[in-house]
Amino acid sequence: MPLVGTDQIVGPARAAGRGVGAFNVIHLEHAEALVEGASAAGAPVILQISENCVRYHGALEPIGVATLAVARAADVPVAVHLDHAESVDLVHEAVRLGFSSVMYDGSTLDYAANVARTKEVVEHCHRHGVWVEAELGEVGGKDGVHAPGVRTNPGEAVEFVEATGVDALAVAVGSSHAMLTRDASLDFALIAALREAVPVPLVLHGSSGVADPDLAEAVRSGMTKVNIATQLSKVFTEAVRAYLAEHTTTVDSRKYVAAGRAAVGKEAARLLEVLAAR
Repeated sequence: MPLVGTDQIVGPARAAGRGVGAFNVIHLEHAEALVEGASAAGAPVILQISENCVRYHGALEPIGVATLAVARAADVPVAVHLDHAESVDLVHEAVRLGFSSVMYDGSTLDYAANVARTKEVVEHCHRHGVWVEAELGEVGGKDGVHAPGVRTNPGEAVEFVEATGVDALAVAVGSSHAMLTRDASLDFALIAALREAVPVPLVLHGSSGVADPDLAEAVRSGMTKVNIATQLSKVFTEAVRAYLAEHTTTVDSRKYVAAGRAAVGKEAARLLEVLAAR
């Protein structure tokens, strides 16, 4: 199955009330593992490359082109997405490289500036057939709208979508980025209210901190695209540590990295099954 548009994955899932896994790529092995997991689950998947990942590699093109190649060779539908891009130039580069979608993060701007900049990004991306996700407020792990007691307002969310023309919206409902424990408390009533009010798919960021039953309930309540990164990094690292503890003389990095890759593939398949349950 060739690389597909993100709308070809997210649109049908939203209509059917299913969740879509959007998993972050850090190294090439992550992309390989995530596609293997999606194939095992018989489910589509979105591979995400964040601006932080680009900063780690020093450039988007090497990791981006490699991830696109893995996606094109998959036997299930795979989209490639630029995640949390604050740089408009980086968005333009992702579009040029052939990414399926981008998430423009204008959350550090004031509301008017966020709307204006996001609208410009949407207009550019739509001219090239690229799907756009945006963020209203500052989602998770950054003392933004996922701080205790702060949530996305459905009315403001509707206004933001209408003003910008975005194709999906990341909302604050109780999760937070980079959680190592899975005990975030989601506001399911708010998710349902947002699903009823907002005309585009909803995106849950910080999903690594959400337990499996609550992930499934979030999807039933109205979430569609579910972003997971830290949980996959955890299982990768745990597998590498376990391998090295057992094989103390190993120096061939392929051996312990392969253990991490296998663990990520297994966890991705499991998470995709959780998100597909209704």
